[in-house]
Amino acid sequence: MREILSCFFILLMASSAVAEHHGATNADLHAAIKAFDHAYANNDVEGYFSFYADDATVYFGGARQDIAAYHEMWTGLMKADGGVELNEMSDLRVQVMPSGDVAIATSFIDNRTRAADGAKTTSKAFETDVWQKIDGQWKIISLHHSGIPANP
Repeated sequence: MREILSCFFILLMASSAVAEHHGATNADLHAAIKAFDHAYANNDVEGYFSFYADDATVYFGGARQDIAAYHEMWTGLMKADGGVELNEMSDLRVQVMPSGDVAIATSFIDNRTRAADGAKTTSKAFETDVWQKIDGQWKIISLHHSGIPANP
């Protein structure tokens, strides 16, 4: 009986350590997600792009985009006095893979942007971000942003 209790105690300690490790990973990940969203919403181009892996895949406007071209487009938009006026994330759901170094975050996005000519565009979208911990930092390796059509 003593051996069974000892084994049970060891299992409880091991599962507690795993839970603590994943809890810390999740806090780290949630902080990265929040900082990424904050950088975008506040037109911090370099802060925003610092969360992308160098070879990230991004999908906007119905097509895959080149990350370098996307970065150049955002830099040009800021120089021309365009940018994000509103970006609100809701219904965030995060799934961390058992390895603890890959996660998928999904959310709804309410967005309003201002073009260089002052025209404003309002949209609603669903976004899926695949995050990977690379060299100790969470980076987006894939982002898929799909617009939600307005109700007729």
